[in-house]
Amino acid sequence: MPTETVPNDGSSENPVDLFLRIGLEEKTARNTIANNKVTRNLIDVIDEAGVSDGCDRTVGNLIYTVATKFPPNALVHRPKLLQYIVSFKIKTPAQLEAAFSFFSNIGSEGFNLTELEEACGVGIEVSSEEIEQTVNSIFEENKNSILEKRYRTNVGELFAHVRERHPWADPKIVKQLIDMKLHELLGERTSADDEKPRKKKEKPAKFEDQAVAVDTSHTQPSEEELNPFSIFPSPEQNFKVHTEIFFSDGHVLRACNTREILDKHLKETGGKVLTRFPPEPNGYLHIGHAKAMFVNFGLAKERGGCCYLRYDDTNPEAERQEYIDHIEEIVRWMGWEPFKITYASDYFQKLYELAVELIQRGLAYVDHQTPDEIKESREKKEGSPWRDRPIEESLVLFEQMRRGMIEEGKATLRMKQDMQSDNKNMYDLIAYRIKFTPHPKAGDRWCIYPSYDYAHCTVDSLENITHSLCTLEFETRRASYYWLLDALDLYQPYVWEYSRLNVTHTVMSKRKLNILVTEKYIDGWDDPRLMTLAGLRRRGVSSAAINSFVRGIGITRSDCSVISLDRLEFHIREEVNKTTARTMVVLHPLKVVITNLEAGSVLDVEAQKWPTAQTDDTSSYKVPFSKIVYIETSDFRMKDSKDYYGLAPGKSVWLRYAFPIKCTDVIFGDDNETILELRAEFDPVNKPKLKGVLHWVAEPSPGVDPLKVEVRLFDKLFLSENPADLGDAWLSDLNPHSKVVITDAYAVPAIQNAAVGDRFQFERLGYFVVDKDSTSKKLVFNRTVALRDSYSKGGGK
Repeated sequence: MPTETVPNDGSSENPVDLFLRIGLEEKTARNTIANNKVTRNLIDVIDEAGVSDGCDRTVGNLIYTVATKFPPNALVHRPKLLQYIVSFKIKTPAQLEAAFSFFSNIGSEGFNLTELEEACGVGIEVSSEEIEQTVNSIFEENKNSILEKRYRTNVGELFAHVRERHPWADPKIVKQLIDMKLHELLGERTSADDEKPRKKKEKPAKFEDQAVAVDTSHTQPSEEELNPFSIFPSPEQNFKVHTEIFFSDGHVLRACNTREILDKHLKETGGKVLTRFPPEPNGYLHIGHAKAMFVNFGLAKERGGCCYLRYDDTNPEAERQEYIDHIEEIVRWMGWEPFKITYASDYFQKLYELAVELIQRGLAYVDHQTPDEIKESREKKEGSPWRDRPIEESLVLFEQMRRGMIEEGKATLRMKQDMQSDNKNMYDLIAYRIKFTPHPKAGDRWCIYPSYDYAHCTVDSLENITHSLCTLEFETRRASYYWLLDALDLYQPYVWEYSRLNVTHTVMSKRKLNILVTEKYIDGWDDPRLMTLAGLRRRGVSSAAINSFVRGIGITRSDCSVISLDRLEFHIREEVNKTTARTMVVLHPLKVVITNLEAGSVLDVEAQKWPTAQTDDTSSYKVPFSKIVYIETSDFRMKDSKDYYGLAPGKSVWLRYAFPIKCTDVIFGDDNETILELRAEFDPVNKPKLKGVLHWVAEPSPGVDPLKVEVRLFDKLFLSENPADLGDAWLSDLNPHSKVVITDAYAVPAIQNAAVGDRFQFERLGYFVVDKDSTSKKLVFNRTVALRDSYSKGGGK
């Protein structure tokens, strides 16, 4: 990624020099200028603080923290905080964090200086004697633990105990006294103190589990990991300013509910959390929607609230009943139960009435510009020629639009916002357009349809949504969202954006997915190679594994970029390894004739469905062992080697659950290269220790082939991690080997009655599921995921 440079603001000074003068480390200073936003903020804060000529390093570090963490809803108060910092009234990180919390709560409202000083401990001096007395007390309380752990004691915990009693104590003095007390109690540090604690030696993994063993060590989970929804405020707090919209004329809109509007909302909802999952029914849902479901349904569930499933059906040309039915079904499959299913079209009449009211307030107008003309005027920041037309004229024209008296494309209703704004999403967005297309739900009652930017926020308000949660690409639309609700004096939900979920080696764009489906690059919306939820389900992935993956990523605003497919597969393996029975299937059979077993003899051996289960009727199954056995072609070589555990001439291996066999002869075809079959002897008595253990399938009775099944091996759909980076050439990156079909694999008889959706671990091969293409004559299996796991070994990101 190229390094961003700070735009020229008229000053010739290098920002690094300025940042060094306030005491930042050179590495921090240089890292800062790689981020335009932080650089601009820090330059502004230094100017506001009046320390462009330099300052004490402690002050400089606090100023840097202000530039990166000051609450955006209270920017009007930032200069006052900086005065307290440069005058040494606020001089510790703890005091600064308390100030941030104080200003976040009051927003841009006025405040009493005494309340600020009390909240931040201004003027409170904690003497060294008081700190020492507290440190001694804490050491006495924890003496046994400290003596046991010695210098492995968590100093951070001791520090936290002091902070609980003296939040405004100088952290440097606290650290010095803790170090001194440790030395006094424990003496000099020894070499034993630096040794890593020995871990209890674990037994080697059994054969079944070697391929799926993972590192289960982990650090103590954070509060956000334990409860990712703890970051959201309660509905009662939705009177605070948390978004400010700056207009080009200097006016600032501080988005918040009046106490009267909030009280009315709380009375109607009973103070419950109300969220919504609002997909547009124009395609199948993908794994990114799984995160949206987790955030919206999950927050409602965690707070004892409710979540709507709301179809954003404002574009009749793209919506189909097939997609509506799919969305409802897949939401429930994912484990979520909607409080109520609604449609944006349920509110068309109310939305129309609000649009009329917006015109009456002089905040919307009917425009006749073409799409190209609108685009050009926005690029030039120029208003439409019809922007200032009389209100009555717009009302008449809007009524004519509604009655179908104006041709499609000849008029739109636009909101009168701010054409000079720095935010292009305030450039008089379209509220209504004409479309003579019947609506899947509303029929032909309407020929004007609201836009997303108009309907989304108003329906949120009409449904009393408490938390309007969406992905980060909608962040710049927040200004328009609150502008419209403020313009109509409507209740304003709390808006918050989280990072979008993207996965490597695939595409998420509905447009691109539609191309793949309609142009038959893949086999439909539920093709197992896709990251659609239908495709993942058909591949044998459970909703539990998907939700575990999503929860593991978290719901923060940090840009996670593209998540490795290995990470998803790790969660899939974690789930299927616990829930799927083992069985044996040979993909590429090589015939082995057991020469010392009588013709016609069939021995039943006991195979385990679960590696750790006790043998009984439910945990085991019978496998026939006969004169004709089949192993994987890849499990035989003509030349043996030290690191090869398969079969070779003169070599012995175990057949899983059965007997050891020794290769005695190799039968070649006419070309003297092609191997037709092997001859081997089995040992029914001895149990030698052999490294090689092979899966196998045998004839169930003399002359009868084993159960034939079709096996589909799916791999990454695209060769590149992020095919979207290839622009228009993205289709050229399709993996030609993303689907390999093996039509004549052999399976043990025990799975012949498997039903669609049944899942198995094919020993040594991976996890598989019975596909819907199966018939009474032949089972079809899809590979869910291979046994190999690279994520838990450090390969994931």
